[in-house]
Amino acid sequence: MDAIVRESAVRGAARAPPSKSYTHRAILAAGYADGALVRGPLDSADTRATARAVERYGGSVDRLGAEERPPSVDPEGVGFVDSPVDADPGDLLVTGFGGRPEVPAQVIDCANSGTTMRLTTATAALADGLTVLTGDDSLRSRPQGPLLDAIGQLDGRAESTRANGQAPLVVGGPVGGGTVSIPGDVSSQYITALLMAGAVTDEGVRVDLETELKSAPYVDITLEVLDEFGVAAWDTSAGFAVDGGQSYEPTDGEYHVPGDFSSISYLVAAGALAAAPDDELVVQGAKESAQGDTAIVEILERMGADIDWDLGDQRITVRRSSLEGIEVGVADTPDLLPTIAALGAAADGTTRITDCEHVRYKETDRVSAMAEELERMGATVEEFTDELVVHGGETDLQGATVDGRADHRIVMSLAVAGLVADGETRIKGAEHVDVSFPDFFETLYELGADVDRED
Repeated sequence: MDAIVRESAVRGAARAPPSKSYTHRAILAAGYADGALVRGPLDSADTRATARAVERYGGSVDRLGAEERPPSVDPEGVGFVDSPVDADPGDLLVTGFGGRPEVPAQVIDCANSGTTMRLTTATAALADGLTVLTGDDSLRSRPQGPLLDAIGQLDGRAESTRANGQAPLVVGGPVGGGTVSIPGDVSSQYITALLMAGAVTDEGVRVDLETELKSAPYVDITLEVLDEFGVAAWDTSAGFAVDGGQSYEPTDGEYHVPGDFSSISYLVAAGALAAAPDDELVVQGAKESAQGDTAIVEILERMGADIDWDLGDQRITVRRSSLEGIEVGVADTPDLLPTIAALGAAADGTTRITDCEHVRYKETDRVSAMAEELERMGATVEEFTDELVVHGGETDLQGATVDGRADHRIVMSLAVAGLVADGETRIKGAEHVDVSFPDFFETLYELGADVDRED
């Protein structure tokens, strides 16, 4: 599908979609439990992949319809009983495998979801047998070697079928826990996977980091979710640890997913660049949390945006502003790089994005992708191994045909740039927003953007 975005203004209010990161962890945590009601989850291609994985391991995940109500949780914590409780359409009723995953009867297809693959690869190491995990072309090119090596250190079996550290993977156990040494600068998801699985091993897991941890806030998200499911994990002088023999037991049998700040970043960027004169754009559901991408508010403030975050009302208000380029590191906020690059292309001066080499190992090489596609739109960009420099002062954005690179974050960032580009911007592969923000283009349209889609 192509999306066509024309220069236009936005105004009004939109609600933040639920967090993809929290939804992944909540679905899997409910799988490790006897069960849970996951309230307000994100329904996207990636989160559906995690739900399928939980089902492969012996659980079940049911999305409630408008007339359905789930059973409530037995106060003794031993399962579900029949008395109804309030629930909303779209909530997920998860019946878990109680920390003892079955050996899947089928291959686990993680599609395009790197989070699903990494988190559920560690789950496979708990099963008494072999699990095969694979994904699409993009996912089969992403690095999994450090996690496979860590599982090997726990005396599990973990192999890449092509011996290149990439999927398809063959993983087996059961592992009993122990201490692992792992790099921290490739993916924080390795640490999340080991902590979530480690809680139900006999001995627990200690994770010692060999390098500085990148994307650290994502591990903070994991610790937050584990705590709400009654699991104790913590940071150590060398890394992180979780005791074994624990049970996942969410309070009152349910978990509420907060709004997603990675997705909020596109909306507030659109408001800062293209809000209608003398009007504003309001994003509702902006709850304070451990998400590193809350940094987008501070980044926009530094660039000169007229933006206010009301923590009590959980709403962000932003108005069209004259932005200035800044220097910003994304070691802990890799998903913000495409948004910042789009903002930099429309700002005065130069925006320098540093600490970004690890952003090359996402759904696509997002550093090169943003450099090349913004250049198609007339931006002056310099690309280095660990740095992206956008010369907004030398840029007059023009509508162009650009490639979304089968990457939801590239697609949405280019759409934001298209709102202030002269003429028409056609974005190829726009359907990939389904990964994290399925209603993105509908939301832009409802806010007043001139947007069309063509199959």
